[in-house]
Amino acid sequence: MPRVLIADKIAEEGLELLRRAPNVTFDVRHGLPAAELAAAIGDYDGVLIRSAVQITRDTLSRPGQLMAIARAGVGVDNVDVDAATAAGVLVLNTPDANTISTAEHTFAMMLALYRRIPDAHQHVVSGQWNRSAYEGRQLAGQTLGVIGLGRIGRAVAQRALAFGMKVVAYDPFVTTASALDGAVTLYTDLNEFLAECDCITLHASLTEKTRHMIGRPELAQMRTGARLVNCARGLLVDEQALAEALNGGHLAGAAIDVYEHEPPKDSPLLTARNVVLAPHLAASTAEAQRQVSLDAVEALLAYLLRGEIRSAVNVTGMPASLSPRVRSFVDLSARLGTILSPWCAAGVERVSVWAHSEALRDVTGTLAAQVLTTLLLPHLSERINLVNAHEQARRRGIVLEHAVHSLAPNHPETVHALVTARGQRHGIEGTVFADGRMRVLAIDGYRMELAPAGPMALIFNDDRPGVIGLVGQKLGDAGVNVADMALSRQGKTALMVLKLDEPMPDPVYETLKGMNPPILSVHRVVLPLIPNGPS
Repeated sequence: MPRVLIADKIAEEGLELLRRAPNVTFDVRHGLPAAELAAAIGDYDGVLIRSAVQITRDTLSRPGQLMAIARAGVGVDNVDVDAATAAGVLVLNTPDANTISTAEHTFAMMLALYRRIPDAHQHVVSGQWNRSAYEGRQLAGQTLGVIGLGRIGRAVAQRALAFGMKVVAYDPFVTTASALDGAVTLYTDLNEFLAECDCITLHASLTEKTRHMIGRPELAQMRTGARLVNCARGLLVDEQALAEALNGGHLAGAAIDVYEHEPPKDSPLLTARNVVLAPHLAASTAEAQRQVSLDAVEALLAYLLRGEIRSAVNVTGMPASLSPRVRSFVDLSARLGTILSPWCAAGVERVSVWAHSEALRDVTGTLAAQVLTTLLLPHLSERINLVNAHEQARRRGIVLEHAVHSLAPNHPETVHALVTARGQRHGIEGTVFADGRMRVLAIDGYRMELAPAGPMALIFNDDRPGVIGLVGQKLGDAGVNVADMALSRQGKTALMVLKLDEPMPDPVYETLKGMNPPILSVHRVVLPLIPNGPS
């Protein structure tokens, strides 16, 4: 029964979702000191936080049974993602929930800056009425530069176009010349981009490369009289350099919602000229807070209860959402790795995974990590999962590679896995048919069609009369029923794959292993049933 720690305040709707979840318990413990959080976190399968709680390397020094951290929000600056990855702890966020609220807040800050609304408000409440002193500028006709053309950046760009602004963008991860049906021009050179803009709005994520991406050199490239809006991450901007550009008159103003340190007690922006400041309010709407809580709880429960990964921050190559069919291929890959696992007890040198399907191009790395995870799982004492599979491979000197090949005409989409272990190579091929049926199509080149589910036995044997009856008799004497069987032949050997109603008992296993010849090798695996589908 999964246990969840609610370490930060979330909307009541999120808590209600947890209450309704079957076989899940949770504790609400806000404001835990760092030492108490570190001591308690390993007792839970999942922890849910917002921005107030810091999950550091020390917090994760004893991860215990912790499987996932769900951040109700987009940024994970308050989570040591590298430490979580090393511990095999999944980090989830909610990238879509606050898109509209943040885009609207960006425009509220921009309008407040252009129309000098905060100063005008203070002017009126102080009993004055000098309208000419607060002449502003309109947005229409201004060139807005959007840095970071992700979900929020695109939402801001759409609204800017509706205001009659010209919109340009800078995003090194967007390789097209334009976006939004040609309405937004893309720049590849940051300095050239900065020189074109009347106003810059930041919507980039925070990385080592983007830290202080707007500093003195970049501010100097901006037009005299330009403006800057930051509702993304405070550390994207060098606050001291920005304050100097404002106080020196190079920039006409800035609207800032996020800061290098929060609260910004000693920030030079507090005394800078022509600034509009807000206390990190971009996602602070009732609608956004409700949605981030719901999305975080749903993502956490999907992982803890069903192993379904949504919006993972630290799983390489996995999109935020997967179609049911692609998810079936991820599940299939786990089963393929499990079937190969018995050959890997003595060590693994290389794991190669390739897909014959363009639809799987974006997730082939995930398929490879899934194969490696189930391949090694029975042989390791430490945790391995999709989160840390690549790190575990690197640490052990295992080459993990993947590729995509074009699908041949009239052939099904397939996933192939090939493992090299102690100089021997073993391969497997599988597919998910259009009706959702998962099938193994070949093992070590022996062709077949078998559902990878339940207890199974893989028996290589001399291809001669009586072997099938011999195996059946041993299982029958032990009271084990054979539910299905696939037999494939190559030359003088055959592969017999048996699906059993229960796992092969140890005495039968040892007896068959000792009957060489005609039994050349025996391997046992137990696979989960296929959810909501034929097996």
